[in-house]
Amino acid sequence: MAEKIAKLDLSGLPITYQARIPPDYRDEMGHMNVMWYTHLFSCAFEKFADEFGFNEAYFRANLMGSFALETHTRFLSEVHVGWNITIHSRALGRSAKRIHFMHFMTIDESGRLAAIQEHVGAHIDMKVRRMAPLPPEIAARFDALVARQNGLGWEAPVCGVMRP
Repeated sequence: MAEKIAKLDLSGLPITYQARIPPDYRDEMGHMNVMWYTHLFSCAFEKFADEFGFNEAYFRANLMGSFALETHTRFLSEVHVGWNITIHSRALGRSAKRIHFMHFMTIDESGRLAAIQEHVGAHIDMKVRRMAPLPPEIAARFDALVARQNGLGWEAPVCGVMRP
């Protein structure tokens, strides 16, 4: 399974973040500390969510927000200081109030897949800090993104326990 995942063709997915790993990301093992994967994937979420209008402008105008509900990370290759990474993102599905998506981090110098992070996030009414249904225009844009990305020719390597 890991061999199959390592050979995924991510070229059909949008690039949602790129970075060079700075020295302060190094841990005692000599590679990037685990906490920075979450940070980098979080940075990628902003551009990814912008594709379907789930962004700061929408949140501010409507007093809405987004909360993370569940995350699963799979580490596949070490990432070292000074290396450049690229993150691609894929929409997987949704319910009325939740979205399910993945981020794929690759190492630019080798092309290797370094990590995958799978998420379920919630659409939040910030006035009451509870989940609320996605508005039809955002739901439709997310559904279109799912449909487009389902045509990539490969199944998303989901962990199997997360549902939107």
